[in-house]
Parts: sequence; C-alpha cells; structure tokens
Amino acid sequence: MKAVDHIEGHTWHGRKGAIENGFRYSIDYVMLDPERPVRGPRLFSRNAANVFSLRDCDHGGAPKDGEGATWARRALSDNGIELDGDLVLLTQPRVLGHVFNPVSFWLCHDSAGVMRAVIAEVTNTFGQRHSYLCHRDDLSPITPSDKLVARKIFHVSPFQPIAGVYHFRFDIREDRIGIWIDLTHDEGGLTATLTGPRQPLTNTSILRSLFRRPFGARRVVVLIFWQALKLKVKRALYRPCPDAPETEVSR
Repeated sequence: MKAVDHIEGHTWHGRKGAIENGFRYSIDYVMLDPERPVRGPRLFSRNAANVFSLRDCDHGGAPKDGEGATWARRALSDNGIELDGDLVLLTQPRVLGHVFNPVSFWLCHDSAGVMRAVIAEVTNTFGQRHSYLCHRDDLSPITPSDKLVARKIFHVSPFQPIAGVYHFRFDIREDRIGIWIDLTHDEGGLTATLTGPRQPLTNTSILRSLFRRPFGARRVVVLIFWQALKLKVKRALYRPCPDAPETEVSR
C-alpha cells in the first residue's frame, strides 16, 4: 500500500492584457497512486464518504462519471504512448463530500520512476471537461526547465478567448511541487501557478485545512465567481460557453 501526500499550497492567477486582474489563494491538493490501495489517515477515504475523500468517478472522463486510472492509461495508449510505470493523480480532494476541480494532473512515469508525460484534466464551471496531454517530442524525461506546449481548444474562463497556446512547466519533487501554466494569445492571456510543500496526509493536516478552508469546493466555486464579478465590473468581454471539443484529449 502507498501513502497519500498532502499539498497545503497556494494558487496564483494573473491576467495579462489591457484589463489586468490577479489573485492568490491557499488550496489543498492530494497526491496518490490511483491504481493501488492507499494508506491514508482515518479522516480520508477512497470511494467512500469522509472529511477528505477521493472518488474514481470524479476523474478520467465526464465529471462525476469518470473511469479513473483506466481512462488515463487508455488516453496515453490512444496517443501512441506506452508507459509501464506508476500513475500519480494530483487533485483537490472532496471536502465533506463536495468537490470542484478546475484542473487535476495525471503524472505518468516509466518503469524507472521517471515522469515522461502529464495529462492536465481541465473542468470548467459549465460542467464540461477536456484534457491536455503534455510531453516532450521524444518522450524524454520532463525536467523543471521544460516548457511543454499545448494549443488551447477548450472554454474555461468566459473572459478569455478559445485561442492561443499554453506553456506548462512541472517541478515535482519529494518535498514540494511547483506547476506553472502560461497562456498567451493576441489579447494577452494569463499565468496560473500551483506551489506548495508535499507531506504525508495526516488527520492533523486534514483538520487544519478544514479549519482554514472550511467550505472546500464550495469555497473554490465562490472565489471563481467573485473574480468573474470583478472582471465584469472592469468591463472585460464576456464570451458564452460553446460546445466542448469532440475529442477528450488534445496536445
């Protein structure tokens, strides 16, 4: 059995262009191997209700109807990538049963434990999901200095066009994680980061997070709509949500 890690981190978002906006919030993520039984504290459960929990159906496919790691393996294979090492899921947990994950990450390793691909699983507030497959052209190891490119084809914020290019950067260590996403398009773009220490998930850390961020996913959604309101006040252009891309995964 493998342990569950906890990232009590921070996310920062900065809008680029004529109308600027930025914010920084604390946030909880967990890291685990979704293909094996996990060893977690009493206040954490897998596929069952608890203070912190993670359900396979929350990932790998349509929201609340996912296939978990089976989907991730198939997504790699469908794109010509065969990796026989561990999958690690980095995601926000359910808190008291509620969850909303703007972005989760499938970290894909070879048999030597080297990360060679990442699937960024993006969910918008309109109930849609799309994933971006990130890797070097030759599938060589992903290093902290690599900027992995994906073309934006999915509607996330109604105040950003479906255009431009994402640059992803990943620095995943035993003691901390750092992820940087930079979107650039003709109107500007945005930069988003996720950083924080990586430690074993414990009952103490769960209770600490529950005290500091008591509403979990509900808090995340409220903060998203608060920032949207600020952009409307600043007269940022609002774009209605179109249909999701036909393909689940793109590069």
